[in-house]
Amino acid sequence: MKARYEKMKKLLALILAACMVLAMCACGAQTASTATAAPTATPAATEEPTTVRVGAMTGPTAMGMVKLMSDSDAGKTANTYKFTLDSGATTFVSAIAKGELDMAAVPSNVAATIYNNTKGAVQVMAVNTLGVLYIVERGSTVQSLADLKGKTVYATGQGAVPEYALRYLLKQSGLDPDKDVTIQWCADTTEALSYISKDAAAVAMLPQPFVTVAQTKVKDLRVAVDLNAEWQKLKNGSELVTGVVIVRKDFADKYPQQTAKFLEEYKASIEYTQTNAADAAQLIAGYKIVPAAAVAEKALPNCNITFLAGADMQTALQGFYKILFAENPQSIGGAEPDAAFYYGAQA
Repeated sequence: MKARYEKMKKLLALILAACMVLAMCACGAQTASTATAAPTATPAATEEPTTVRVGAMTGPTAMGMVKLMSDSDAGKTANTYKFTLDSGATTFVSAIAKGELDMAAVPSNVAATIYNNTKGAVQVMAVNTLGVLYIVERGSTVQSLADLKGKTVYATGQGAVPEYALRYLLKQSGLDPDKDVTIQWCADTTEALSYISKDAAAVAMLPQPFVTVAQTKVKDLRVAVDLNAEWQKLKNGSELVTGVVIVRKDFADKYPQQTAKFLEEYKASIEYTQTNAADAAQLIAGYKIVPAAAVAEKALPNCNITFLAGADMQTALQGFYKILFAENPQSIGGAEPDAAFYYGAQA
């Protein structure tokens, strides 16, 4: 009997030691790979109150969010929100990976890259912005993309959606982007504007709302080609998607009601922006997303702010990601996202 008791004690000691080792390994792995590993367990759904932390890039991706921001500040929203604005996506990439943000409005290619690099730790919830790129000049030599042959185009967005969209559209217009056109990449829109200001014959590719800002600074600057319109003409089964909203999957799993309510309130905010340009422009300027309300109001119709969710979102993005992958696989993190990436699109 005593021998049997001692045997049981040894067995329990071994099991306890094994559990401790497993726990230590799990903690170590979590510490070493917090930014890259997908959650090992799905948290239970809860309706308990929580503050939804949302990041947005200044520009069109945040312009459609201003009514939601204003309503949140006034205590008129179902969810409690904390918004963070920044001019670049890098801040949000890190914050999402660390769990410091729950949702973020980011460039479409960045969303896919985060998904691939974190092994599925985020999902895309909605498309919020289509094409915002325009070819501008001070003269009238450019009437189509084909007219760019032999010209230098000053542009921003190298290594991101602007570069790959421009290269793709040039090819569709019968031009070799490496031989027929000289693309001079600028560090920012201010640098591109300096070339236009100095050279009356200069041609540039600029995004809205900066096109509108540039037109207040450079006399006779005109929009020669709307790249979103050119994309639509191709009827290639995709959309030129500039911006999307992503959510951490563990947040969406734990707070499904709050996540669904965000989409509902966000859609209403975008619809408000689309139909109330003057009032929305005041909010946009108030939140310092665009310097002046007059500029925001003039730019809004050309910012292609939209709301696509579910299957419509998936269709638009899948076709677009195929094109980006063909241009450069690393532009979307090395692989086209699978079906699990698309929040609310699964049957």
